[in-house]
Amino acid sequence: MTETQRNTALGVGVGALAGAGIAKATGGKAGKGALIGAAVGGVGTYVWSASMERQRQELEAATRGTGVTVSRTSDNQLKLAIPSDISFDSNSAYIKSQFRPVLDSFVTSLRRNPNTHVIIVGHTDSTGGAHINDPLSLSRANATRDYIFSQVRGPRIQTEGRGAREPVASNDSAWGRAKNRRVEVFVAAAQ
Repeated sequence: MTETQRNTALGVGVGALAGAGIAKATGGKAGKGALIGAAVGGVGTYVWSASMERQRQELEAATRGTGVTVSRTSDNQLKLAIPSDISFDSNSAYIKSQFRPVLDSFVTSLRRNPNTHVIIVGHTDSTGGAHINDPLSLSRANATRDYIFSQVRGPRIQTEGRGAREPVASNDSAWGRAKNRRVEVFVAAAQ
């Protein structure tokens, strides 16, 4: 079963339960409500899944060879993990030149998929302490957002800074610290 098929089946099930519950609570027939809910849930989830899958494939193709990974999260968002070697130098929120083509590809994807919501999350390694890392991680997320906004407008981008609180590697080595200095971009269908 493909990802789209799994998500559609889940949408059908959730829709059927919701439809039956609403029908029963409002005095209608639970069976009819379940059928209507299943149809709405299945179609809505299929359309969303197909659109997000297309966007995932576009982003993977656009970022191939850059070190950026594109994956699907358990809550059906797309996640772009952007490593520090192409995004930001240590202790800096200035976008590196290697990061600009990746962001340009992302902007193109946003233009093709206007019904998406984006959250950009900045991270740091553990050197420097929270008083430096927390504002730095937010500055990285904001610099990424500002670059995107310079090419496409929309209220659909939020930023967060998480400092050194969510490491993906040990901060005991230069390699691990470099992995932890990153930006993650989450893309979801607008609600």
